[in-house]
Amino acid sequence: MITIINMRENKTNQRKVILEELSKVKTHPTADEVYDMAKKRISNISLATVYRNLEWLVGKQQIRKLNIAGERKRYDADMKRHYHLRCKTCGKVNDLFVDELDKVEEILDKLKGVNGIKEYEIEFQGICKNCIANAN
Repeated sequence: MITIINMRENKTNQRKVILEELSKVKTHPTADEVYDMAKKRISNISLATVYRNLEWLVGKQQIRKLNIAGERKRYDADMKRHYHLRCKTCGKVNDLFVDELDKVEEILDKLKGVNGIKEYEIEFQGICKNCIANAN
């Protein structure tokens, strides 16, 4: 018996699974971690496929790629405007919602020579609540 695989459908399913798995977590996983999550649902998925699909999803603005200083790229399915706090002790990256920081765009738009900033990343570094609690 010959099995015919619809490659287009297969790619769509892989992207769907990757997006679903990424949307389930708030840990900002690396591509390797996304691969581990996706592999539980699609046993024959490859790491290269995960990388390719993550980049495709970034390009389509369905997920965000975080360029965390000194670390491998991490991915975030939460597309709402927010910032990140990287713990200098455990390395975890947590979401940080600060409405006042949204005024950064307004301030930058008023500067001479700066027009229409569409994207930026602000990363805060500190110690997360868990690490502070564990230190006490």
